[in-house]
Amino acid sequence: MRITIPATALAQVMRSPARQARLSRLARQAGTDLKALDGPDATAVGMLLARTGTADIVDAHVVVCAQRAGQAVATSDPANMRRIAADISLVVV
Repeated sequence: MRITIPATALAQVMRSPARQARLSRLARQAGTDLKALDGPDATAVGMLLARTGTADIVDAHVVVCAQRAGQAVATSDPANMRRIAADISLVVV
């Protein structure tokens, strides 16, 4: 199974690196794709935020990456994800 980690999400959680050792290891695995916030994604994220009236760039980037890859989102805050994409598949952790 492939796993996608948006670089914006990795940056956000690395504010507390001692608590994120497992995610750091996961990001380095061969089956993990680390996705940068490039121009096309930045445009998609901005449009998604405008359409949903939300402001969290990281959460929107997670949604954009998950939708593109056809993957579920692992999250501890499903309410935030549902505000951005009500129909996205979630795995609550």
